[in-house]
Amino acid sequence: MTEKRPTLASVAAQAGVSRQTVSNVLNAPDLVLPDTRRRVLEAIEASGYRRNHAARQLRTRRSNQIGLAVRPAGDGASRQVLDQFLHALVEEAQRLEYRVVMFSVEDDAAEIEAFASLMATSDIDGFVLTDTDDDDPRTAWLTERDVPFVAFGRPWGNADAAHAWIDVDGAAGERDATTHLADLGYRRIAFLGWTEGGSGRDRRAGWLAALSERGLAGDPLERFVDGDSTAGAASAARELFDAGADAVVCASDALAIGALVTARERIARGTLRAPIGLVGFDDSPVAQALGLSSVAQPIRTVAQLAVRSLLDQLAGLDVAQVHELVAPVLRPRASSRFRLDENDDEEAPAAP
Repeated sequence: MTEKRPTLASVAAQAGVSRQTVSNVLNAPDLVLPDTRRRVLEAIEASGYRRNHAARQLRTRRSNQIGLAVRPAGDGASRQVLDQFLHALVEEAQRLEYRVVMFSVEDDAAEIEAFASLMATSDIDGFVLTDTDDDDPRTAWLTERDVPFVAFGRPWGNADAAHAWIDVDGAAGERDATTHLADLGYRRIAFLGWTEGGSGRDRRAGWLAALSERGLAGDPLERFVDGDSTAGAASAARELFDAGADAVVCASDALAIGALVTARERIARGTLRAPIGLVGFDDSPVAQALGLSSVAQPIRTVAQLAVRSLLDQLAGLDVAQVHELVAPVLRPRASSRFRLDENDDEEAPAAP
């Protein structure tokens, strides 16, 4: 006799719950109590139940597809963060039986055009945004049309924006980086950042807060470059070292690599006293290979929260005010006391 295929009703009976509860576990798990959700998931696993996607799409009018724009690759190492986010997002979406539809755009205007085209010609349930900036036009466009979306990045310049976002606490990360260098005895801790962008301002604020806490903010040293130019960062680092900086906190690993190049040149020529403290931001593979101290962004957590937020919206939950700020983690390495070799300078920075 052929074994019957498990159904929603049979799973419900096995778990001792209603069919609606099983449906909620599959489509809106946050509506179900943890113990009940676990019992239902165990029943699903034991029975081998698989969702009928064709019937589900007809019933819910969903395609189980999430849209994500891909921008041109930048020169900086920090672009690797978005690559990591993309992979983590795809993995999390696939785990929940969703697909990520990627499309290439040059800028915000092109992305908005793509939104309109995809909504008119394709089945897309919602969008995930990256590269958010001041008064981002994409969030306004999607909000006005009641299109579900979540942003990786805060609504810079619009604190009252009523949409879901997930971001990394850059201020906390740079505060930890600066405190770390101060604990090592550095007293002229400079900041190397970007000329534009809300995330750059956020990271600079963390640096300033730590300097103030340690009584080191009387004459702060800072320089800014356009984008993640390693060459520009190397030049800006020369100015910082000329002004007396003995350590540099950077807004990205790409900028820190530029500062590292300059520090290496100056120490080799005998015009800069080692050790020099250098900390980047992003904890990219390049930074790890170079022994560069850096602030690691929990990208997998961000991706998981982004998918969960978007699926909650699709389930009808009001998540417009869901704002998740995820704490980064400092990864200290050799560049916190950078020197060419052990004989460069045996004397460490003076303790306070």
